Amino acid sequence: MLNKVPQVFIVFWIIKIMATTVGETAADYLNENFDLGLTNTTLIMCAILLLTLVLQFKAKTYVPWIYWITVVLISVVGTLITDNLTDNFGVPLLTTTILFSVLLAVTFAIWYGSEKTLSIHSIYTTKREVFYWLAILFTFALGTAVGDLIAEGLNFGYSTSLILFAVMIGAVTIAYYRFKLNAVLAFWIAYILTRPLGASIGDYLSQTREDGGLEVGTTVTSVVFLATIICLVIFLTVTRKDEIRSD
Repeated sequence: MLNKVPQVFIVFWIIKIMATTVGETAADYLNENFDLGLTNTTLIMCAILLLTLVLQFKAKTYVPWIYWITVVLISVVGTLITDNLTDNFGVPLLTTTILFSVLLAVTFAIWYGSEKTLSIHSIYTTKREVFYWLAILFTFALGTAVGDLIAEGLNFGYSTSLILFAVMIGAVTIAYYRFKLNAVLAFWIAYILTRPLGASIGDYLSQTREDGGLEVGTTVTSVVFLATIICLVIFLTVTRKDEIRSD
């Protein structure tokens, strides 16, 4: 296979953050408006995600629309998994944060032990792709737990949490460009942090003013961000700017 993931540049991060925002607001929208309950909503979204993963694994190279649909859906599912543990089973946010941190660390350890690399520039075997998507799922679940813990559990609020995670991502960026932080390490730290950043953006826009939001609503927020993602994916499909080309 050719590499199955996109090149990382500014558009990648824009879509990633928007995908995490959609994951947060779409999960809330589905749960609140379809009256299915968290468990049924999670099962339905998991089934849809599995269908897109089949398409992703069947592809022999990176296909923008398949890849980014998978990211959006895995963002929704990761959010729902954490929400289920917290709301249905009463698992504290600190516990879910520790749990998904451990699961992510174990995934990375097994991945590196098996493949000797965690670089996304080397996702050209099915085995590496399995590790990659498993890590992505745990980053979304972990990011949801961390974001909710900071914003709600510790009462920082959505706007403060947004600023906090943006500053942390900025610090990683400076460490990479100015102090030569390892590229793979910088990528995964930033990838994890963009999840609570996107969730904070989504909550800040969609939640009521009484809860510290702008009360735009989950519907409008989801539609606007999803439409923007679609436009950017069309741009990438046409220009092929994010393809990782073989030397």
